[in-house]
Amino acid sequence: MIEARDAGVRFLFGRHHRVLTSGAARIRRLDAETWGLRSLDFTLSPGQGVALLGPSGSGKTTLLRLLAGIYEPDAGRIHVNGKVASLLSIDAGLLPVLTGRQNALYLGVLAGLSRSESRARLDDVKERSGLGEYFERPVSSFSQGMRARLGFAVADQVNPRILLLDEVHEAFDHEFRAILERRARRLVEAGGVVVAAGHDHPMLERLCDRALYLSHGSLRADGAFADVQRQYFEDLHAHAD
Repeated sequence: MIEARDAGVRFLFGRHHRVLTSGAARIRRLDAETWGLRSLDFTLSPGQGVALLGPSGSGKTTLLRLLAGIYEPDAGRIHVNGKVASLLSIDAGLLPVLTGRQNALYLGVLAGLSRSESRARLDDVKERSGLGEYFERPVSSFSQGMRARLGFAVADQVNPRILLLDEVHEAFDHEFRAILERRARRLVEAGGVVVAAGHDHPMLERLCDRALYLSHGSLRADGAFADVQRQYFEDLHAHAD
């Protein structure tokens, strides 16, 4: 379902250390460049839950954005086969001045539904989100957990084959985390793929039987969750000493 071959993502910085596009870098003075990901090789098969482990800045979010199609590889190639739903930021795509209902309609269209399809599913989004009367209120009045609920309820409407999660699930309360876990497990059991990053390792272990350990943008380990987690913790302790 997902294949990376020597894949890399490069960030270019201008004089004020602002990220530049490749086009802008050709006409402006380039101050620095760094590889957020480099030489990644892996295959994720149907029916897998895969955790991304690694310290902050290791490339987990960059990899999820690459899989979501937000970034294009600057080296190698990435192939993603299947409809993708992603929760990579609590506020991603949400317009604070619009109500939950209006945002759900807007996000549904962005996710690939027609306007009529998105509108027809609004009541289901409201029920799945558990927001009740808040669904009709501006998102600016929502807590982080409520925003995460709305984003997940909309993402789930597109019937994804691939679900990408980047710490946003950690904003959910215990009740909604359980709902997310059940949905993710059903997706994996039906032959889909879940890729999740975060610091809640017990939850990641419940969702994922495999893990990729990233360090400085490179793939340091790939294998069973418990084995990769052990290596990650050993490295942390070694650096702490």
